[in-house]
Amino acid sequence: MNHPILAGIGPFGTTEMIIVAILVLVLFGAKKLPTFARSLGKSMGEFKKAREEFEHELTSAQDDVLNTPTKQPEQKRIPTTTEV
Repeated sequence: MNHPILAGIGPFGTTEMIIVAILVLVLFGAKKLPTFARSLGKSMGEFKKAREEFEHELTSAQDDVLNTPTKQPEQKRIPTTTEV
């Protein structure tokens, strides 16, 4: 199902990236741009670190579940007619 409003939303092209760069430059100014870029880089690094920690915890939890031996239920012995 192709919605007409969502059809234009997709990966940024060169023109869109240039427009975004100009808007950022106008909004933040040339003096604050390095500070903005630095804080953006730090935020991305923190996000990547948190994602890696989450993936590590998830895989270790899956490994724990898969490596935990399951207890087999005890089977009841049905006496034969000669034992009754």
